[in-house]
Amino acid sequence: MTSSVPRLVVAAPSSGSGKTTVATGLMAAFAARGLAVSPHKVGPDYIDPGYHALATGRVGRNLDAYLCGTGLIAPLFLHGSRGCDIAVVEGVMGLFDGAAGEGELASTAQVAKLLRAPVVLVVDASSQSRSVAALVHGFTTWDPEVRVAGVILNKVGSDRHEALLREALESVGVPVFGVLRRVPQVDTPSRHLGLVPVAERGAAAVEAVAAMGSQVADSCDLDGLLALARGAGALSGAAFDAAEAVVSSPPPPLPVPAPGAAAPGPPLRPGRPRPQAPDGLEKVRVAVAGGAAFTFSYAEHGELLAAAGAEVVVFDPLRDEGLPEGTRGLVIGGGFPEVYAAELSANEPLRKVVAEFALGGAPVAAECAGLLYLCRELDGRPMCGVLDATARMSERLTLGYRDAVAVSDSVLAGAGTRMRGHEFHRTVVEPGAGAAPAWGVRAPDRRVEGFVQQGVHASYLHTHWAAEPGVARRFVERCRTS
Repeated sequence: MTSSVPRLVVAAPSSGSGKTTVATGLMAAFAARGLAVSPHKVGPDYIDPGYHALATGRVGRNLDAYLCGTGLIAPLFLHGSRGCDIAVVEGVMGLFDGAAGEGELASTAQVAKLLRAPVVLVVDASSQSRSVAALVHGFTTWDPEVRVAGVILNKVGSDRHEALLREALESVGVPVFGVLRRVPQVDTPSRHLGLVPVAERGAAAVEAVAAMGSQVADSCDLDGLLALARGAGALSGAAFDAAEAVVSSPPPPLPVPAPGAAAPGPPLRPGRPRPQAPDGLEKVRVAVAGGAAFTFSYAEHGELLAAAGAEVVVFDPLRDEGLPEGTRGLVIGGGFPEVYAAELSANEPLRKVVAEFALGGAPVAAECAGLLYLCRELDGRPMCGVLDATARMSERLTLGYRDAVAVSDSVLAGAGTRMRGHEFHRTVVEPGAGAAPAWGVRAPDRRVEGFVQQGVHASYLHTHWAAEPGVARRFVERCRTS
């Protein structure tokens, strides 16, 4: 199977050059022309895809060669871009920056090569003129397999500045597809872990994305960029299929419910029709935390849960005082609970329900923010108390890819299962691991972390389930039998 979906990669020499502004603006500008735009982000970032989704009306998807392996990049891309007129891929960090000590692995350059996609380099020109030619020349010649096909100049100060930059770039032979000036409306606020997520900004985020789209439409050669994207070669292979991935994953052993385990969640009302899974079995309801405090999630997780036989229902721990009716499993992903600690703590009815649910043996998968929510307290405020641990904000940023192996049998993985993950937080949980740890981190350091107790799997590690679809299958099977 081959696909020729038009596509381009938006990269930069370094972080802070304006990739998100340009990529999101391009998505919005193409969408405003009536094109179906497929948005993608290189790396593990959860926040930028939220802005991409606003710009395109489609879910933002990640392409991470470290978490998922190089073999899944094209299938995941084809899955997300099916039926679209163009795909825009926002890079990560600098074009050639990837996983530390792993060469080109997980870099934007590697993803561009795997997708056979042309690269448009966004250059912050605010403090240079003729030197821009040397910079662009270096990036276009560093790796001959990476096709840097054009430049968009950002933060240009004046018409005179633009003329100097264009004159310098003529000698390099790389087209200039756009020149952007500073526009306050496109600025997006940041805090300790990067941009403020879309879910927290509401109308302000919508206005910012609209401004990005207008600026790019006014300042860039959209016809030229569209032609560039249409010139990308055919991409071979099959699209990622959640149902096929789940079916082909190793069948999980059926777990034995804990003695005396409480019934997990309120039953469905009498007479209410029960949804059916594709295999004919009754679907099980899995509640997934959402809202402003829990915004970190990969789109494929929900798709894999559904393919495994789950009815996925989103709830908001900031507002809902109970779990969705009929909940059999609970997934609490990443986000910013430290920002909303007071509100989460004030929702005592839900905290009690979650504690009873988890301590009764029901399956719970908690990741980073979810881990904090299950602790006794966060920054001195009471949380759910499922784990005998406390959490607090820290001055130290913990950031990076992790090579890990499951230490304990859990609702997500059998002991010995190897997965790759990513840590990204400014909090500390004490102790860092329970009597039955979740993961043994093999690289870059050697340690155990996280908690496995009854049906709970709680850890700082963000993982991408597309790399190990058996995780979703195992979790749903546990929901059926608990």
